[in-house]
Amino acid sequence: MAHHDSECESSLYDEKKVIQLQCKDCDNFICYRGMRAILLADTTVELFSTDLPPYQAVELVGRDYSTSNCKCRIRDVACGICGNIVGYHVTLPCRNCLTSCNNGHFWMFHSDAAFPSPRMDESGMIKYNWHNLPSCSDDPTVNPPSSKKKEFPVCFR
Repeated sequence: MAHHDSECESSLYDEKKVIQLQCKDCDNFICYRGMRAILLADTTVELFSTDLPPYQAVELVGRDYSTSNCKCRIRDVACGICGNIVGYHVTLPCRNCLTSCNNGHFWMFHSDAAFPSPRMDESGMIKYNWHNLPSCSDDPTVNPPSSKKKEFPVCFR
């Protein structure tokens, strides 16, 4: 899991800039609801996190595993176009990470695998912050392009 910089106050979280991420290998958009973060288990590791990746932009690959830093269960995430590993998903957070200051994001992207840029509103004039970002149910980047509704993981915003 990640936390937003070293702060846990809601107002600081709300003011953080929303970024969109592209896969560095193929330029596929892999995230429209991202933020810069640091790893809870090792605060020297910078990464990006999101509450929910875009529909079919990434795929879970392999099996769950744990690291030596904590007991979270995680699974690698690959770009939906080129297949390169771009991050991981926390499939089962450990107690320590859940009780630590965190942003509720369970999808992480490696900073060396993704290129960030600011997410703009529909007018292209205003950069989104987390306080003015549409909710998951209202965000067009979350919903599938077809009229068939699919089940989605829980969005934590």
